[in-house]
Amino acid sequence: MKNNMLKKYTLLAALAVLLISVFAGFNSTFLNETEVEGAQRPIIIQGPMPIEAEKFAQKLENVKVEKSGTFVFYKGKLNNYPVIVAKTGKGMENTAAATAVAIEKYNPIAIINQGTSGGHDPSLNVYDIVLGKRTTNLGSLKTASMEENQGIDPTKWIPMDLMASEGSAGEDPNAEKIRYYEGDKDLLAAANAVKDKYTKGKVVEGTIGSADVWNNEVDRIKWFHTKYGTSVEEMEGAAAAQIAKAYDIKFLGIRVLSNNKTNGGKYDPNTAAANQDYVFEVVNKYISTIQSK
Repeated sequence: MKNNMLKKYTLLAALAVLLISVFAGFNSTFLNETEVEGAQRPIIIQGPMPIEAEKFAQKLENVKVEKSGTFVFYKGKLNNYPVIVAKTGKGMENTAAATAVAIEKYNPIAIINQGTSGGHDPSLNVYDIVLGKRTTNLGSLKTASMEENQGIDPTKWIPMDLMASEGSAGEDPNAEKIRYYEGDKDLLAAANAVKDKYTKGKVVEGTIGSADVWNNEVDRIKWFHTKYGTSVEEMEGAAAAQIAKAYDIKFLGIRVLSNNKTNGGKYDPNTAAANQDYVFEVVNKYISTIQSK
């Protein structure tokens, strides 16, 4: 009787050890799979308006829609790599907030801010695309000191670098300069590698300017083009670039000219879809670069 009981307990103990081993192996496999998936930090593609984001979102596989505030994130995959399209809304404040939310929620490896823009360079035409070798804030300005009845002269306004005054007391003379955010070299390389696939215009590197202002005064546009070296203007890129820089995330702006007042180029809304098609090629190229490492 004792021998039978001993055999029974021995068998149960062996079974328990086996089950523990099986579950441990399962958990180990599960954790390893989770870690591999987590290692694939997503690429985020930003578009301000539905016309500038939703066509790209339609290219994703296995899309899951998530919302945070007014921001919409389309989570999916391209070539088995995670890609998230963020519909940020227009303007610098919306874009800065949407970028910070996306970084905190998804820990991206890179951010591409893309959409339409107005031309500053008369050599660029509607449907041409500008790769943001540099992006800058056109709305960060300090006016000249003028007394009552002396008028207003925007040509005397001074660029103001908001980041230069960080940690300083009072006015910082170093703040009276233009701050440029450099486009990531790897993203630029991917964009340049596929530019021949874009046939609706030329693709050039340049400077993207951003502000919560829609400039229609040609002389004002020329002033920005001369002083800042801008190729195009829009309302979002510099805000996204600033937040990406704060988190040390790779960033690139890609903007198509939807109009250009400096040479009479009329607005064409179809440029938004053309730009998303090109950015799709850029993202695929960048993914292949990541996967080859």
